[in-house]
Amino acid sequence: MRARPRVCEALLFALALQTGVCYGIKWLALSKTPAALALNQTQHCKQLEGLVSAQVQLCRSNLELMHTVVHAAREVMKACRRAFADMRWNCSSIELAPNYLLDLERGTRESAFVYALSAAAISHAIARACTSGDLPGCSCGPVPGEPPGPGNRWGGCADNLSYGLLMGAKFSDAPMKVKKTGSQANKLMRLHNSEVGRQALRASLEMKCKCHGVSGSCSIRTCWKGLQELRDVAADLKTRYLSATKVVHRPMGTRKHLVPKDLDIRPVKDSELVYLQSSPDFCMKNEKVGSHGTQDRQCNKTSHGSDSCDLMCCGRGYNPYTDRVVERCHCKYHWCCYVTCRRCERTVERYVCK
Repeated sequence: MRARPRVCEALLFALALQTGVCYGIKWLALSKTPAALALNQTQHCKQLEGLVSAQVQLCRSNLELMHTVVHAAREVMKACRRAFADMRWNCSSIELAPNYLLDLERGTRESAFVYALSAAAISHAIARACTSGDLPGCSCGPVPGEPPGPGNRWGGCADNLSYGLLMGAKFSDAPMKVKKTGSQANKLMRLHNSEVGRQALRASLEMKCKCHGVSGSCSIRTCWKGLQELRDVAADLKTRYLSATKVVHRPMGTRKHLVPKDLDIRPVKDSELVYLQSSPDFCMKNEKVGSHGTQDRQCNKTSHGSDSCDLMCCGRGYNPYTDRVVERCHCKYHWCCYVTCRRCERTVERYVCK
């Protein structure tokens, strides 16, 4: 892959300063890294799209991490799309990385979620990679100091959350540590939301156990500390997205801080997602504000939630469609050893927004 001309890079950087474009989640473009790129030599780091210079340096000095970072970027894409599949904003614009639309470039509620999820995902992937032995620089997490409870004993291989948080934060926060990228308010917002993502990841660490005993009696259980799946962390962050707090950047004492816009008598809570700019309703397509609209989106006629045809279609109505689905049915196992099935046809109704 050929490097971009330096003049072009300089123009893009200058434009970023004027418009407030953030480099913070451009590393999610790593999700498009071709499988043919081995990532086993330091010169490969320059071929990776979406990285700022500090991340390229981290790549060179921690080359063994990069397959895990690429995996994390792909997991962010999947987890975000899954979490918002039933919403007007369905996270589809994340796949445009590194050339985002304004829904993710500005300090919106949606960008708050993506920053938090990205920070959580990279630390999650690294912690799990330590456990599976994929990283030479780390191993299982430490054995907890507290007793595991009656009939339990610590064992197995815990997810190495502390190492995941350390290396994940170094990589995902690197763009926000660059002095001349974007406004201070945007920087503070993105760093805060990234930390909220890591906090959600910490909260997902739970005790997992495996039974031992005669005939499955489970007389003894071997236990370890393991992280929940990323989709569970994404669900937690979605709840925080729905109750996110709009903030302003104003002086408190000798420095400027982010404070709730409507309740500026208190500081921002460490557990809440924050945003600076309100989002559109995402009903109509408008690339100027990063809205793809909901035309041709499928809706649920019987739902009363965000995926209902009334809410998803923004009152424009919907078109019904009927599909015929052919699938295997009435399957029967024959000794020994094969299965026979019949082919059944059923009608499925779909409803699509006008």
